Formats: sequence, structure tokens, C-alpha cells
Amino acid sequence: MTVQKTARPDDEGPDHVKTDESAILARAPDALPEGLHGQVLLLLCALYSAWHLYVLNVAPLETWTFRILHIAGALMLGLGLSAVLRTHETRPPARLAVALGLMLPALLVIAWSFFCLITMLVLHQIEPDASPPDWMVAHFGWTLGLGTIIGVAAGWQSTITKRSTPWVEFVLAAATLISCGYILFSLEAFGLRLRAGTPFADPNNAWAAFAIVLLILELTRRVAGAPLVVIALVAIGYAFLGPWLPGFLEHRGYDAKRFFTYIFTDNGVLGPTTAVSSTYIILFIIFAAFLQTSKVGDYFVNFAFAVAGRARGGPAKVSVFASGLMGMINGTSAGNVVSTGSITIPLMKQVGYRPRSAGAIEAAASTGGQIMPPIMGAGAFIMAEITGIPYTELVVAALIPAILYFASIFFMVDFEAGRTGMRGMRSDELPNLAALLRQTYLFLPIVILIGALFVGYSVIRAGALAILAAAVVSWLTPYRMGPRQIYEALGHGGRMSIQIIVVCACAGLIVGVISLTGVGARFSALLFDLAQQSQLVALIFAMLIAVILGMGMPTTAAYAVAASVVAPGLIDIGIAPLVAHFFVFYFAVVSAITPPVALAAYAGAAIAGADPMRTSVASFRVGLAAFIVPFMFFYSPGLLMEGPWHEILRNLATGLIGVYLLAAAVQGWFMGAAKPLSRLLLLTASICMIAGDWQTDLAGLAIAILLLTLVRKQGRLKSSFM
Repeated sequence: MTVQKTARPDDEGPDHVKTDESAILARAPDALPEGLHGQVLLLLCALYSAWHLYVLNVAPLETWTFRILHIAGALMLGLGLSAVLRTHETRPPARLAVALGLMLPALLVIAWSFFCLITMLVLHQIEPDASPPDWMVAHFGWTLGLGTIIGVAAGWQSTITKRSTPWVEFVLAAATLISCGYILFSLEAFGLRLRAGTPFADPNNAWAAFAIVLLILELTRRVAGAPLVVIALVAIGYAFLGPWLPGFLEHRGYDAKRFFTYIFTDNGVLGPTTAVSSTYIILFIIFAAFLQTSKVGDYFVNFAFAVAGRARGGPAKVSVFASGLMGMINGTSAGNVVSTGSITIPLMKQVGYRPRSAGAIEAAASTGGQIMPPIMGAGAFIMAEITGIPYTELVVAALIPAILYFASIFFMVDFEAGRTGMRGMRSDELPNLAALLRQTYLFLPIVILIGALFVGYSVIRAGALAILAAAVVSWLTPYRMGPRQIYEALGHGGRMSIQIIVVCACAGLIVGVISLTGVGARFSALLFDLAQQSQLVALIFAMLIAVILGMGMPTTAAYAVAASVVAPGLIDIGIAPLVAHFFVFYFAVVSAITPPVALAAYAGAAIAGADPMRTSVASFRVGLAAFIVPFMFFYSPGLLMEGPWHEILRNLATGLIGVYLLAAAVQGWFMGAAKPLSRLLLLTASICMIAGDWQTDLAGLAIAILLLTLVRKQGRLKSSFM
């Protein structure tokens, strides 16, 4: 008879304080200001979502125009929404006085630049071939840049309460509107595409791009924390300091005009990351919002509870299934931890998991959602955009690695539950499985999405059909989606998308610097030199760089940056593009659970009331298979569906046995408690099975059979899963 355990006190207590990142992630996604301010923001978010659906499915816009409007809308909405994060923050009276003192000059110079822009537009309409007056051209750019700088500085000093008006955000939103408006005007009037990034670039375009870059960095700081901003600032500094840097980092350097006009093109901010955020990412976030509003998403979680809740450590196994399913749609590991972890983490603690283990399991499972087909947290769309490999091929290739990852986490949580004697949930604590089976039609939106993709529909059209299916299916439940519910779903979708859109724009800055300076090609040469000595050493080095680049960054941004720096080098040393990009993608994803900067683990620690660093170490251990799987499909391409069917099946079977043995070695549980020597043998067997060669597979099987025989002789054979 198992005894319910209570959460251990060593991970809890009021002394544990949330990090800035986890506090932001825990507060940002679902909060809105009260009263009229909140209602206006909800309306604008709904219009933003509806506009994207209209443009993507009905009336396409010119590419640059669409992406600029996409970023402008996200920045203006994000500034309004980020005011929520600063509600109730206190500031000393002296700092408030400084903020008020900065507001007036910021307002004046922004107003002047706005007047200049309006005048230019009017004169252009009257006489299209005439140039604006010299005084207007001379004063527009620097006033816009100065006003943005002062406005950002005022935002650092100001405070907001529920009753106050976020004047600083209004000023910065105006700067966004003016900057993007001028660049849109320049597309037609001044030939921006041909002149950007050259010595002939328009200085005012550089000022407008500078203002947008500054606003992207400020909003990224507010909604995603400091790490990504620091990396972006280092990249920007690198563009200017190149002539003074040593070794392969040296380059000729760029002046401000060339840099900022180049960075706000399709080589930088408007490049692949924004291309994906403006199409696939926002589309599937709207889909996730429809699933939440229609309560179909709740059905997924309840179904997971009904299926797996009775097993020992049931809530942890539910977390593996539910977080993987919702995480692939959500698009951000830490965001999914906050949404599903608020349900699963308390239940895990209730059945006996330590707080840090509960937070770690949820973080590892939510991170796995980013590699789960068919959506893969939007990562598959970015990969398709960068590589040119068809999306459906990427989804098929991702299937077996995702199975291995989630099987590993399942084994990890099951062995921990067995080792510590945890119970499952009682029948009266679980949803009725028979009733849920009668509602399996609620899986229809996911089925339609997958079916539409594989019969040849575009991703955008398939996503739109899935959104429509979620609304239609809701009419078979008590939560029917009428006009009000659809409006709320659109509003919530627009609100939830802001963080990822801004992060993708910030990642575009880094990608643009890599493209401008050519550092990616130099890194490729370095990898090539390493590969001459040992290809394994080159892969390990590439792994470390991908993880370091991804630390503190959401998945989409982490992969976009790592794909620009690391993937070309792997391809240059002879690795197939599919394998190279999956290798980079996996390590960019697992950076979310890699100490010392593990955003997903920090978010789980915040909910569990555990120490963030200890939780990140625990999540690294739970997700350990993700650090091995990329090497597995490098040595065994069958795991990416490359090769004959019998080889694919053999790689899958031996890979599953390998991750099972790896979990047993890590948790110290193999049909019972495993002693140190047994754990060493389990680890050796797992490595042999993971290596992929049939000789090593046989050696691993032999070791596993030997251990199983010893267990039987000692009379310790127990049920492995229940």
C-alpha cells in the first residue's frame, strides 16, 4: 500500500524570490489593465489578429509593407500591454520627478517629428516628384531619435497604477507610428530598398530605423527579460567595433547610417524571423487562443488526466502529455509552463514530488512541445523558411526524435515515482474517461490541421481551417463560441502573440548583424578546422555554441540565431542540411532548461515555489535525452526517416531501449533501486544502444539482459510502470 507523501520543505519558503524573467513570464501573458484602458487594448488586439487573418487569407499585401505594419502593431500594442507589468511598482519621489521632467521634452520633439512627417505626406500627395523642404529633412530624423531616447529613459523612471494613464507608453507608441510611417513612405518616395545599407542611404531612414531598433530592445526587455537584449546589444556593438577585434572576429566596421538602414531590411529585422512571426506564429497563437476560449484545450488536459492520472506519479505523466500537446501550439517553452504548469505543478506536489522536481518536469515537458510535430512551436516554419525544405518533410523527420524525447521524460518521472513510493490519483480526483471518450470529436481541430497539411493545403490555409474547426466544434459543448467569444479569442490571440513577435524582431537584429559582418562564414571556417581533427569535437563545439546562444531566449529566436551562426558551419563540414538544422534546433530548444539561464525552469520554479537554480539543474537532468538525441540522428539518419524502413524501425527500437536505460541510470531505478555499479552498467548499455551501430546495439542488449537476469535472481523484479 502506497502512502501519500507531502512536499518536502527544503525547496519551499518565503525566502525564495522569483527572478525577473520568471516574474515577467508569470505576469505578462494573461493580464490586462482594468477599465476602459483594458477594453481598448482588447479591442485593438482583436483587430490586430483579425487584420492578420484577413491579409493572410483574403487580401495579401506587399511583403515589406506587411512586415513593417506587423512590427508596428506589435510594438504599439506591446507598449500598452507592458504597462501591466509595471502596475503597482513603486518609485522614489526623486525618480518620479525625473520622469515628469523628461516627458515634456520627449513630447515636444516627437510632436515636431510628427508634424514633419505629416507635412511630407501632404506635399507628396500634392506634387509627387517634388522633394521636401531642406529644413524639414534636416530636422525630422534627429528629433525622432532624440524623442525616442528620452521617452525610453522616462519609462525607466515612471510608475503606473491601475488608475493612472501610461503617458510614456503613448509617447513611445507615437514614435513607433512615426518611424514606421516614414519608412513606409520611403519605400515609394525615396527608393528605400535600393539604397538601404549603402553609402547612399537616406539619413532620415537611419534615424527611423534607429528609433525602431531602440523600441524593439526596450519592449524585449519588458516582455522577455534582459538576456536577449544583452545579446542584441553585444551584436550591435560588434558591428561598430569590428576593426579593433582580434582573430576571426575582426571586420572592417560600419557607420551608423549604413548599419541601421541595413538592419531594418529583409536581411535583418524584416527577414526570416519576422516572415515567420507575421504568418505562421501569429496564426497558430490565434489557434491556441480559440482552443482556450472554446475550452477544447481544457479537454486535452482532462483527457490526459483521465488516461494517465491513475499511474504512479500520475500528474507528472499528465504533464508530459498535456504540456507536449499544448506546448507545440503555444510557441514558447516558458509561456507553456505558466499556462499548463499552474494546473499540473500543484498536483505533482500533492502526490509527493518535490517542488523543484515538479517545476523541472513541467519545464522539460513544455520544452519538448517545441520539438513535437506537427507545429513544433513554430520552429518547423522557421526551419522551412531558412532551409527551403518542405514543411511536411520536416514534420515527418521530427516524429521519431520527439517520440524518444517524450519517452525519456516519461521513464524519468515513472522511475522517480517508483523510487520514492508515490501514488497515483484516485478515481474521485480524475475526470470520467468514458465521458471524455464520447467527446473525442473535440480532437477534430488538430485532426483537420494535420490532414489539411498532408493533403497539400498551405500552412496558412490549414491553420485557418483549424481555427474555424475550433469555433464550430465548440457548438457541440456547453461553451459555444458566439460573436463575443470569437472577439475575445481574437483579442487574447493578439495579446499572447506580442511577446513572440517582439522577440523574433529582436532576433532579427542579431541575424542581420551576422549577415552584415560575415561572422557566420568565419565560424564555419573554424568548425571546418575542428572537423579536420575530429568530427565529434566539431559537433560538441557546435552544441555548446547553440546552447549558449539560446540561453535566455525564447525558442524561435534561439533557433533563428543559432541557425545563422552554427548550421552553415555544420553543412560546410559535410553534414546534410536536414541533419545540421535539426541538430542546431534541438540544442536551441533545450537551452530553455540548461543552467545557468533556463527560462522554462525559472518559470516552473516560480509556480512551484522552488529555488530557480536547483530547479534548472533538475530540469536539465529530466531532459537529458534531448542532449543525446541530436547525436543519435547524426550517427543514425534513420531517426530522421532517412534510409530504408527496416533501418528506421531498428533505430527507433534501439533508441527507445537506450533512453529507457538512460533514465534508469539517471534515476537509480531498474526494476527496483539500482546500486552505483548497476547504474554505471545501465549508463554504458544506454550509450551502446544510442550509438546506432548494430554491434554496439548488441553489446548494449547484452548488458541490459545481464542486469535483468541479476535482478530476477535477487527477487527484486517489480512492475515498471504502475
